[in-house]
Amino acid sequence: MAEYYDIALVRVDNRLVHGQILEAWVPFIKAKCILVVDNNSASDFFCETVIRMAVPSDIEVNICSVEDFTANYVYAQGRGKKTIVLFSNIADALKAYEAGFHFEKLNIGNIHNEEYKVCCAPSVFLCEADVRDVFRLLEEKGVSVELKRVPRERAINIRDALKESCDIQPSVVR
Repeated sequence: MAEYYDIALVRVDNRLVHGQILEAWVPFIKAKCILVVDNNSASDFFCETVIRMAVPSDIEVNICSVEDFTANYVYAQGRGKKTIVLFSNIADALKAYEAGFHFEKLNIGNIHNEEYKVCCAPSVFLCEADVRDVFRLLEEKGVSVELKRVPRERAINIRDALKESCDIQPSVVR
């Protein structure tokens, strides 16, 4: 019988597992599992070891590539272990969505891109590809995208943040 994961949070955070996840999100959600979906971490033994060492032993942690995640994990709302899914970037979240991992809400906690064009929040710096991928999720897929570092913080809708943060050119969002 397949093991089910009850997805309670889908988050993009380039830091992956860190204090905000372990100290704020895990207890708030009562998560029993963290799925790190990141091609680089899945292929880097040292990185995988560090992530596993950071997570308390009573929390299951799985580290996999986007392809492995969408092909091998069974997720169902309300069934299975309460789970946090972490992506390091928006493009991977979009790839997973397009490969069948459908979610209604995407939380963005931290993104730092050296080629950023848009600063949406103190910890969110997006490049043109990030903005384009966010709009694909919003417009084509109907996903709600929010900026929210910790559970008790007020969520900011990405649309509002982008309107306030920049003068987005139409070519960026196509």
